Amino acid sequence: MTSAPQPAPTRPTSRDVARAAGVSQATVSLVLGGKWRGRVSEATAERVRRTAHDLGYRPNLAARNLRLGSTRTALLVVPALTNEFFARVYTGAAEVAAEHGFGVVLYPSPDGTGPARDPFASASASLDGVIASSMAAGALDALRGAGLPLVMLDSDPADAGVAARVNLDIADGMRQVAEHLLALGHRRFVHLASAVGSWTFAVRGRALHEALRAVPGTSVRTVTAALDVHAGRVAAEHMLAAPGPRPTALVCDDDILAAGACKAARRLGLRVPDDLSVTGFDDLALATAVEPELTTVRLPAEQVGERGMAALLAVLDDRPAETGSLPVQLVARGSSAPPPPDTPRA
Repeated sequence: MTSAPQPAPTRPTSRDVARAAGVSQATVSLVLGGKWRGRVSEATAERVRRTAHDLGYRPNLAARNLRLGSTRTALLVVPALTNEFFARVYTGAAEVAAEHGFGVVLYPSPDGTGPARDPFASASASLDGVIASSMAAGALDALRGAGLPLVMLDSDPADAGVAARVNLDIADGMRQVAEHLLALGHRRFVHLASAVGSWTFAVRGRALHEALRAVPGTSVRTVTAALDVHAGRVAAEHMLAAPGPRPTALVCDDDILAAGACKAARRLGLRVPDDLSVTGFDDLALATAVEPELTTVRLPAEQVGERGMAALLAVLDDRPAETGSLPVQLVARGSSAPPPPDTPRA
């Protein structure tokens, strides 16, 4: 004799949560939809969240989104996911999104930092908003014309048409680099600049030149290179082999360029940091993979993503987004040291 099949457990509903928490279904909807502030007390919101958790309640997002005309989906536009920094930005954004029942769709520029296809031409689902890096310049025109809330990451504060902005204190990071090297005694500098035409790199160059210009007896030359190790090596090698007094410090816009600069120094028989100090920017994993490890500026990439997603949620909820630049931090490692005594060039 076979037993009758057991009925599937009933999925708890918002009505069950409301009954157990002693509130109305409307209150449950407000709290779990993230729209309770100013309408429901903190204590009541916490009781609703705790009750929902204890009951194992999960909202039917598909039904709610259809009802509200929203997909609870954000588009994150970045130059390339092969860049560790932007992979970490995504991690931060996705974590905050998940806490609010949102998903994050990635749209990396196919050519890294070059022009991208229109991200809306291939989007099969509607979006609630967009978070975009200023380095993904090729996609920005399409983004601005899409009629969606746009949150920009690491972008020019003077640019219009942005719902919110999340910036790092990039200028302060480069000032920290300059002050570190000046305190060590360096006066002859080369700025190995990224050839990418982006606000963030323009700020790095401007801040470095201003900081060095304020100290008498300093000199700085700038050479640009594509954002890869090979290009950085070639540009640095050319500069280091040029006639005239050799620079004692190479200040690089990015850790990737700094790795190229270290390779150039080795090819020319120079020791880092005994003959030449090299600094980077970003504090990628690469910074501790090279030897000596790179002096660089640490950028809180995950926090950029977190604040970007939080800003988009605030805009969608008609709340002001958090303002102010995120602080950055110099990390002094083995690639910087006092300059060598001046010796005639070979």
